[in-house]
Amino acid sequence: MRFFSQAASLLLLSAAARAASDVIDLTKSSFDSEVNGEKLALVEFFAPWCGHCKSLAPHYEEAATELKNKHGIKVMKVDCTEQQDLCQEQGIRGYPTLKVFREGVPADYTGPRKADGIISYMVKQSLPALTQVTPDNHDEFKTKDKVVLIAYAKSENDVNKSFKKLADQMREKFLFGYATDPSLAPSEAGFPSIVMYKAFDEGMVVVPEKPSSVSEDYLKGWVQEQSTPLMDQVTPENFASYAEQGLPLAYLFIKPDDSRLNSLVQAIKPIAKAAKGKVNFVWIDGVTFVEHGKSLSVDTENYPAVVIQDMSPTGRGKKFVFPAAGDKFKPEEIGSWVEDFEAGKLEPTLKSAPVPASQDEPVYTLVGEEFDKVIFDDDKDVFVEFYAPWCGHCQRLAPIWDSLGEHFEDFKNTLTIAKMDATENDIPASAPFEVAGFPTIKFKRAGTRDFIDYTGDRSLEALIDFVTENSNNPLEFEDELNVTEAAVGDAEDVEEDEEAGHHDEL
Repeated sequence: MRFFSQAASLLLLSAAARAASDVIDLTKSSFDSEVNGEKLALVEFFAPWCGHCKSLAPHYEEAATELKNKHGIKVMKVDCTEQQDLCQEQGIRGYPTLKVFREGVPADYTGPRKADGIISYMVKQSLPALTQVTPDNHDEFKTKDKVVLIAYAKSENDVNKSFKKLADQMREKFLFGYATDPSLAPSEAGFPSIVMYKAFDEGMVVVPEKPSSVSEDYLKGWVQEQSTPLMDQVTPENFASYAEQGLPLAYLFIKPDDSRLNSLVQAIKPIAKAAKGKVNFVWIDGVTFVEHGKSLSVDTENYPAVVIQDMSPTGRGKKFVFPAAGDKFKPEEIGSWVEDFEAGKLEPTLKSAPVPASQDEPVYTLVGEEFDKVIFDDDKDVFVEFYAPWCGHCQRLAPIWDSLGEHFEDFKNTLTIAKMDATENDIPASAPFEVAGFPTIKFKRAGTRDFIDYTGDRSLEALIDFVTENSNNPLEFEDELNVTEAAVGDAEDVEEDEEAGHHDEL
């Protein structure tokens, strides 16, 4: 009897939990009546077994409650394992899929997947791109989101056209409003003016240019710069906002439970403020994103650590690791180091595998540390493959590349056939190219600094012909070319794959 009593209690608790949810469950029969009648609604299409759906669930529930109670926005969900026809009608191809419905018309949800991000996104969707702000709602409106922009002008017609365009373009990110009452403008801003209110850092900042003359490009750049916190945590949800700015990004890698976290963030904020508009600063969970730390050449066994990744258009992702980490790390020393970076005085940190003890094989194993010495040897022609160990095309090319090295083994004094694991070695700044896919094959003639992309057939015969035709140094054989059947067979496999359109990317 006790067992049945406990089971009944559990069932009652489960039913109560379901009843308490503010997320509306939809079926094929209820979908139209629930969704089509709403000016705005958010619907999640999910599967109970989906891990991402499970991670989203508590955030979705929290957002649903606030959106319902404070903003009158309904949040709904569809179990696609039970409502397969409905999900097929809605074109659902993966889980979770979120859609915003305006009076029954769907649009893809492109916002964050955390509760506060979902709330912020949907609130912005519920408002016009540009909201009129009055004395009655001014104080509420300017604190309605983390970033709110208000143009103070004589009338709506007098609001800067660039501001209106920006409101249309960025409505999903920020709230935009206008106010015609001069008394609402902050004294330090004046009237007319454009003001950004934000729930972090200094709280309020004024566009320094006259509203009548500010351009769209200037205003957009100013908004992106000023809406970026001095020292925020970077996550997959907000990384794109940093990447879009095209500025170098300085990471503080640290364990999230490190007792020094808050003090280090506060210590670095003045440095971040001095570098604002030139370098963005963030801190990152060094445990969750340890692989990202390794890719940036950070010593992931020695936190805290700082690295700058140059994400500017000309930076090519170069990395600059602060020399002191762990117990030797002192935040007060970061400032002068950042200034040296801005002045171009720092050398990039080059990720390199150890230099091989010997190079007895026909194919030279190139590492980052030896790149310039080997590649820019004026006396030699160089043919190099940049590969990844996991790349299928690279694996099939490997025996052919070895055969190529064996074929030209007698010419090692004038020709280098090389390979470089691009997952373990960085391409230095001296190279006028980046590796964007595998395999990437480059040829450099002796005495030049120009690189030729090899895009031809990956058979041994084709590779030999290419080297022979492009080498500045003479390549003369006494015996005729002897191509093994195995190599030819491998080459044919590669050709078939390429005809099928396969290509491994980074």
